[in-house]
Amino acid sequence: MSDVESGIESDIDKIALPDGLRLVQVDDVVQGDKRLALVGDEKRYGKPLSVDFVAGKAAHRRRFGGGRGQLVAKACGLAKGVTPSIVDATAGLGRDAFVLAGLGAQVLLIERVAAIAALLQDGLQRAARHSDTAEIAARMMLRHGDAAQSLAELVASAHFMPQVIHLDPMFPHREKSALVKKEMRLFRELAGDDNDAPRLLEAALEVATHRVVVKRPRKAPPIAGPAPQHTLEGKTSRYDVYVHRSLAR
Repeated sequence: MSDVESGIESDIDKIALPDGLRLVQVDDVVQGDKRLALVGDEKRYGKPLSVDFVAGKAAHRRRFGGGRGQLVAKACGLAKGVTPSIVDATAGLGRDAFVLAGLGAQVLLIERVAAIAALLQDGLQRAARHSDTAEIAARMMLRHGDAAQSLAELVASAHFMPQVIHLDPMFPHREKSALVKKEMRLFRELAGDDNDAPRLLEAALEVATHRVVVKRPRKAPPIAGPAPQHTLEGKTSRYDVYVHRSLAR
């Protein structure tokens, strides 16, 4: 299923970026090749940002993450005998999508920020070449576009039938900037605050056949709109679950 040639700007020099940020190829000492990275002032943004599904945190979570007992897996309905098709409509760096694909789900990733989509494409291409992750990458497909504006069209372009749509809109802004991770600061610089989250939820509810799952800070209110049928809570975040019908049928 893997499809990473997805309308993402092939010439990374043409991707518009805020002043002080640039996309560059850097050496990957672990895999012995190059990786695409978003680079800026380390004091403001932290270390270069890239997508790596082969090593680091992704590898650790793949091996020791807890399988289908993970909160995101439970929320998306992965259970014994049930492996739904999933759209991650706010893909970001693909961490949750990679977990879900690693548990057997076919996953369509949608990312609206061109620079982040380019990092995702690079990470998927490298994962597809590595023996430990090639099978997982084959279950992941990427589209660059704004899910709040054109979710149905993006899904149709991938010939994908989503049972579940996973949303992880930007968490509400906190005034104390010291509490915001540098990586999140970089995302806000690129994507803004996801003020169109209610429209995204509405679109997701129209497209998903079985359920929509929304990740939120544990104490934050639900996204404006219909009330979720139930929630799953973790230590710092929770999942609001909107159910059309059971995945077991």
